[in-house]
Amino acid sequence: MSVDVVVAVPAFLDMTFVGLEALPGLGEERFAGDLVRSPGGGAITAIGAARLGLNVALAAPIAGDPAGEMIREEMEAEGVQIVGTPCTRTPVTMVLPLDGQRAMVTYDPGARARAADVAALAPTAVVAGLSQLDVVPSGARAYVSVGDDDARAFAGRLPSDLERAAGLLIESRESMVLTGADTPEAAAEILGRTVPVAIVGVGERGAVAVVEGRRVDIEGYQVGGVVDPTGTNDLFISAWLWGVAKGLPIEDALHWGSLYAALSVRVPTGAAGATALGNFIEEGSRRGLRLPPES
Repeated sequence: MSVDVVVAVPAFLDMTFVGLEALPGLGEERFAGDLVRSPGGGAITAIGAARLGLNVALAAPIAGDPAGEMIREEMEAEGVQIVGTPCTRTPVTMVLPLDGQRAMVTYDPGARARAADVAALAPTAVVAGLSQLDVVPSGARAYVSVGDDDARAFAGRLPSDLERAAGLLIESRESMVLTGADTPEAAAEILGRTVPVAIVGVGERGAVAVVEGRRVDIEGYQVGGVVDPTGTNDLFISAWLWGVAKGLPIEDALHWGSLYAALSVRVPTGAAGATALGNFIEEGSRRGLRLPPES
């Protein structure tokens, strides 16, 4: 059976320190109000897409350790299928949200999705990193999510197969690292020469995009105080894919993506911030966004 979306980005167990008083310096100890465990990385995109009603699979090597078992349980509860050969240890990220930003420390053994596992699902769309475009089967639309590690690894040298991607999403700092540009706007212009849709997140301002060679500013949405911005890009992609799947024009789909990302910051963890479809439609309608034809 084919699926709407396969997320081939690695999944992590996120350990989020909620209510951190300050970031510790060397030799210091700081305290948080709580510690929350949740699926992270590609699992956030998969959860968001599933809550928006898409048929989703997560192609990520996950171990049989306690971290991996928790991710599996959460994915099963969300209706997300997991495929792939188990790895020896599950990747883990320590997330430190503070003052509307966040710092992270990650352990990643480096196991990645296999092309055969993705192709067997006959996906309509695949979400992958810059280094994983080879797992996207012919006929599937590729959406590229670029994080800090890929930006540094490919700085100044975009992969040759990026041209096959339908779109790319990256944060402003990483966009300048990747392209060598001085501004997010310049980075978007550079990336827009390679992919049909290049989106650079610019925080609360939303995003700057180049769509088929044309500059488009994507509005940022005010939703209240920022508790944890983790996973905003992951969830932007979830709603972007949902909008395209439901027949929205690309610019409208990007505005829905921006809103979905904004709504997620009100609570700790990206997984918890993935809004359910009914509430999302209600919020978008209230803000004047064009509704999908099928809604």
